[in-house]
This record gives sequence, C-alpha cells and structure tokens, in this order.
Amino acid sequence: MVAGLSLLRKILPLLLLPAWLPAVPLAGADGLAARVILLANRDDPDSLRIARHYAAVRGVPPENIIAQSMPLTETISWTDFVTTVWQPLQDELVRRQWIDAIPMALTDAAGRRKPAISGHRISYLVVCRGVPLRIVHDPALYHVMPPLTDDPKFRTNEAAVDSELSLLAQTDSAINAFVPNPLFRNDHPTMFELAQVVKVSRLDGPTAADAAALVDRAVAAERTGLAGRAYVDLGGYHPDGDRWLKAVAGQLAELGFDTDEDDAPATFPATARMDAPVLYFGWYAPNLNGPFALPGFQFPVGAIAIHIHSFSAATLHSATTGWCGPLVAHGVTATVGNVFEPYLQLTHRPDFLLRALARGDTFGDAAYYAEPVLSWQAIAIGDPLYRPFAVPFEIQWKNRAELPARLAGYAALRQMHRLEAAHQPAWALAVARTAMRERPTLALGYALARLREQAGDRAGAAQELGFAASLPAFPSDEWALAHESARLLQRTGSSAQAAQLYGHLLQDQALPWELREPWLHEAREAALSAGDNGQAAEWNRALDDLPAEAKK
Repeated sequence: MVAGLSLLRKILPLLLLPAWLPAVPLAGADGLAARVILLANRDDPDSLRIARHYAAVRGVPPENIIAQSMPLTETISWTDFVTTVWQPLQDELVRRQWIDAIPMALTDAAGRRKPAISGHRISYLVVCRGVPLRIVHDPALYHVMPPLTDDPKFRTNEAAVDSELSLLAQTDSAINAFVPNPLFRNDHPTMFELAQVVKVSRLDGPTAADAAALVDRAVAAERTGLAGRAYVDLGGYHPDGDRWLKAVAGQLAELGFDTDEDDAPATFPATARMDAPVLYFGWYAPNLNGPFALPGFQFPVGAIAIHIHSFSAATLHSATTGWCGPLVAHGVTATVGNVFEPYLQLTHRPDFLLRALARGDTFGDAAYYAEPVLSWQAIAIGDPLYRPFAVPFEIQWKNRAELPARLAGYAALRQMHRLEAAHQPAWALAVARTAMRERPTLALGYALARLREQAGDRAGAAQELGFAASLPAFPSDEWALAHESARLLQRTGSSAQAAQLYGHLLQDQALPWELREPWLHEAREAALSAGDNGQAAEWNRALDDLPAEAKK
C-alpha cells in the first residue's frame, strides 16, 4: 500500500457528479429491515438458505429476496458480472420500484443499461454467500480517466462486486480506477448524496454456517451490548496507518474498554494476551496469525475485528488464507477487507468506523462513513443492521447479571476505567472488588492483583489471584492471561500457587509447543522455588520430550 491522500484531495473535486437529480425516496414500510434487499445465487442452495435465514431473523419481508443465476465462483469477469449480477439485479430493482428510474435502451462501454435514475429506497443490499466476490481486470474495457489514471496504480478496473453494486442507483458510473464516496466522513449527508449510494454488506465466510451465524451473533450482541477487551496492534510500515490506530486507541480509552496496545513491528505473537477480544484493530500481515490462530480460539459474540491488509478478503471461503474469512470462522460478527490491492488511503478508516459505531450507527452506515471510494476493492462483512452500541453502557452495567459469567468481569473493568477517568479512583476500586466478590473472573482478579503489585503490596496482589490456582482449565483465548497470572504469583512470592496454575495450563493437550516450551521452563522454576522437586523433574522430562523444532 502507498499513501494517496494528497492525490485524492486533488482529484475529488474534478470528478463529475451524475447528471440526474434525485427524487425524494419512494414511500415504503417504516423501519430499515423492511427496506433491506437480499441478493442470493439461485444456483447455490446455501445462498438461498442464508438469505431466508437473515430475513426470518431480522423481519425482512420474504419478497425482498432476489435470487439470480450466477457463476459459482468468487472471481468473475466483467462480462459475467454485468450479465449475471449487475443488470438482472438493477432491472429487477427498477421493476419493483426499489430504484426510481425510467428504463432506457442505451448502454455504457461495459454493456450496462443506462436508465434515467432519480433515487432509490433501499436501506441496505445484503449480498449472500454464493454471490461472486470480485471482478478481474478487463483490458478491453480499460480507458484512461485523467487525472486518476495518470497514476499507474489506478490503471485498472478490477474491483469488489459489492463496491460496484454500491453504484446501482447511478447511471454510467466509471469502472476504471474508482469513484469518490459522497458518504465518506459525512456526518450529515444530503438527500442527493444518499441517493447516489446503495449501501452493501455481505454475509459470507468459509462455510454457509459461518455466513448465517453473522446475523445471529449480531442480534445476540444487541441484547446485552459489547463485553470484552480491546486490542490495538500498531507498528505498521506507514505512519498514516499507525496514526489511525492511535486514534482508535484513544477512542477505546474514552469508551472505557480495558485495552492492550502493541507497537512492535510484528503482529501480536501467539503468546500475547488476547482474552475476550470484542474489539480488535491492527495491521499488517498477509494471513491471520498469532493468538487468533490458536486451537479453538473464538471471538466473543458481537466482536468487531479489522486487520488492514491489501488482500485481506481476496477469498472468504478459506479459514486460513487472508484475514476476513478466518476472522469470520473464529466467530467475528463484523469486519471489513479488500479483494485486491486498494492502497492504504483508499481502505476503510478504522478510526472513522469506530467513531460511527460508538455513536450508535449501524454497521452498514459506519462502513460507508469510513470508506473513501467506491467502484474499488473494499467490502464490509456482517449484518448491516447490526448496532454494537445499541445498548448504552449504563444500561449494560445496570443489567450486568444478564451477561455470561465470564464476560461480567470485563463490564466491571470498563466501569472501573470510566470511574477512574472521572477522577473517582476509590469508587473504581470498590466497584471492581464488589464485582469480584459477586462473580469472580480471571481478568478482573488479574487487574486487581496488578493494581496491588504496582502499589508495592505483593502479599495483597497474591491474595487477589489466589483463586486462580484452583481453576481447572482455560479456553485458548485465556491461555496467555492464565500465564500472566502465574507469572504474577511467582513474582509476588506465591510459588506454590504459581506452579499449580502452570500445571493446569500445561495439562491442556491442545497447547501448542511454541507456548508449551517457554512455559515449561517457567513452570519448572516455579516448582523449584516452591520446593517441589518432583514436579520440577517431571516438567524437565517434558522439556526433553518436546520435538526438536520446539527446542531451537
């Protein structure tokens, strides 16, 4: 990726707006769900099932499902896109008066008809797994578009299907290079600006079940609000990306989320703490890695995770390739990505996306608030109706007993941080301790222990975490937290409890050797400090039995 902000600022005023003027959106049923259109591939039974499932869950009228015969591949040509996706869909939307237009016989260079369009009444177009994902470059359709194509990077018409469909309500939109998004960072879009864009989001993933689960997770999260921790992975190759992510970290602090930042050049290592990552923003690796790739790793319900990378969504049908497909496979509720090289300045802005979501916008609206251009490479994956912050934190805190026991501690941590920000540290500590007595969790206990350790109270720190040694097992996203807890117990003189906690960690057969090897060394030292020479010898033998590659 390269910076292109200055170029974008120069060219946006030069691009012509459509010649038509939008009419007032057509009258329709109240509510966003009633105006959702679902696009499915008629030749893919799973595609139709996903569309029907979404309609049933969100109360979308069944007649809003449009099924077309399309290629059963993720990557298609411009000819196939126009003849099987764009034109049949636009014709049907005009016929049903979702797009207000007068049909015309004229066509553009790509073969798309050029109706006289005056507006649309679609809240969101939801594209279901089975609809092609991306369009390859067609040299025969390429023509120069000064000043955009003065830059060789933009001499292409490869694009995301969804990004092209955003322009269904425009006539004769360009297919080479890109088109400015009038909704980008636009807090108060006019009727004219809204009429230019059809907001598109995709229900897709490595399996049909993964795709269908996106709406289920969204609805579940809206009932209770987001609960978990936040993680920001900086240290990318370009200062603009790090600046955006720094802004994200500041927003997360204002929201009160317990947050970890990592500014090392590499992504979070497999040993990094990554418990309950309900919000993740980072860059820059080609494929999902680190803690996310641990056996059995799952995001909490409602999680929003964004990893900036050029080809993060080149395929959505793999659980290991890229980021978007694997994130969905691991339980993410909403994400964004790119099907081809977008260049950094033309990707979704993570800080703008979080800003829009935090103020209560839907995911569908937030994605378009954060994306500077259309007819380009970016896509949004998830339920566009999803409002992750639909439940204000005050209500979530009041109803915290309804949260799953494991997540309740994260709500307490958030309340603690909010009180600290309001300069009420005593109340913050009291809230955390009360929550710990009511529903003890490892995350909250560790936070309280760290506070005591930082205050020089080693005995008190060990006391706060004393219960951890009796926990029999941990989900994979808590492995690193349990490890940090064991280290704290060891630092504060509770070697026997530390050794016991290490023992519970190491007995998990799913623990990969890159974690097992360093933790065995630490566990052996804890056992020796506790005077348990038999356990130390057993762990020493376990080290000897590790595969050769683990000992390098």
